[in-house]
Amino acid sequence: MSRYDLEKFLVPNGDLEKQKEYTELVRTVIGARFTDKPKAFVHTYGCQGNVSDGERIKGILADCGFCMTDELSEADLVLYNTCAVREHAQDRVFGNVGALKKYKTQNRNMKICLCGCMVQQPHVTERIKRSYPFVDLVFGTHVSHRLPEFLYRIYCLDKKVYEIEQSDGVIAEGTPVLRDSTFKAWIPIMYGCNNFCSYCIVPYVRGRERSRSSQAILDEVRSVVKEGYKEITLLGQNVNSYSGDMNFAGLLRAINDIEGDFIIRFMTSHPKDCTHELIDTIAECEKVERHLHLPFQSGNDRILKEMNRKYDREKYLELVNYAKKRIPDVLITSDVIVGFPSETDEEFEDTLSLAREVRFSSLFLFIYSPREGTVAARMEDNDTHETKVKRFKKLEKLQADNSSETASEMVGKTYRVLCDSVIKDGVLSGKTSTAMAIEFDGSNDLLGTFVNVRITERSGWSLKGEVVR
Repeated sequence: MSRYDLEKFLVPNGDLEKQKEYTELVRTVIGARFTDKPKAFVHTYGCQGNVSDGERIKGILADCGFCMTDELSEADLVLYNTCAVREHAQDRVFGNVGALKKYKTQNRNMKICLCGCMVQQPHVTERIKRSYPFVDLVFGTHVSHRLPEFLYRIYCLDKKVYEIEQSDGVIAEGTPVLRDSTFKAWIPIMYGCNNFCSYCIVPYVRGRERSRSSQAILDEVRSVVKEGYKEITLLGQNVNSYSGDMNFAGLLRAINDIEGDFIIRFMTSHPKDCTHELIDTIAECEKVERHLHLPFQSGNDRILKEMNRKYDREKYLELVNYAKKRIPDVLITSDVIVGFPSETDEEFEDTLSLAREVRFSSLFLFIYSPREGTVAARMEDNDTHETKVKRFKKLEKLQADNSSETASEMVGKTYRVLCDSVIKDGVLSGKTSTAMAIEFDGSNDLLGTFVNVRITERSGWSLKGEVVR
């Protein structure tokens, strides 16, 4: 992306300074209104990109004088950061919003806020206005940096706010971040999508592709590494289409060169933008993990064309085979949509055969869910839900076998693992460099550190191991 293009998307410093003024106003008002520090309950639905957005929202709320709570009953402000990719996620949000009415009856000072991809759709915002009048604030994906201004309007002016500006999107640098972890950091490197896959709502709610400057990204990585973060995950709707002043492979190499003991992960990749150069970079950079998440969605060329995926089966398999050649220990994961409109049993068999040939370590399987406003939502779909579920279970069984075989091959090997969660007292979990989760015994103070773990057994596709001292 040229500097001119970047300037097109960057929020001007003057606008960001104005938000800082609103931050101070809100802090003053709520400081006078609440005896104790008001509590905010923030819940994020959906992808890791949404999780990263949620951390920035929490950072803004903290700057405005809120502390965080995990208890709805304690909250003075409730914010749901929503997802629009699947119908199920959208239904869950509406159900949970409806349940908030009783909390607001008990605490009339409570403010209820909805933001994110789901509410960026005008028909959803209209439904909220009509059916959930107790919601105080609704804002879309392109204006989250203006949250201090919106809080000023609902607290100081006592007005409801609905802001779902339609635009190509923005980049707001310098917003505060309150990270959920003290050793794992999500770093967005680009936003939006230009692919317009026929089933996907993302380009409509996230805007066009826009990449942060490499300098801003490298500065953020250096900052979190200095603070002791051990896992850096680079995020984007289509992360390997990054187009700042270098390409994605170049960015990976630049981050890999930063001093410190940390690992690098990234998601999500698109096969059309996955290159031999990128695969070579993964092979040659010691901090980049040996895992490639490469969604294929369907193994049939006609369905791929209907999906507007811009690659075919042959291209996908060529990339996978090159990755396995250059990175012998690589594990590949993927996404698959089952039951896309007009998919036949024979075409679904192509998906099964591709999964059989690649032997993914894991698959994220989804039954097709129509999204209003997409091309696929207007396609004729004659298959019954029962037929789609049958195909889903067939692929699920195949993948369970593949995952079990992968797990079996790992038994006896030793991996460097970042301890990232406590299952229970004395039992920890972490991921190998190939993104396989391992459970092992160890003291809780190992959380957030690297240990060597030898795989001792597997149950299905679950792994257990022991720390090698």
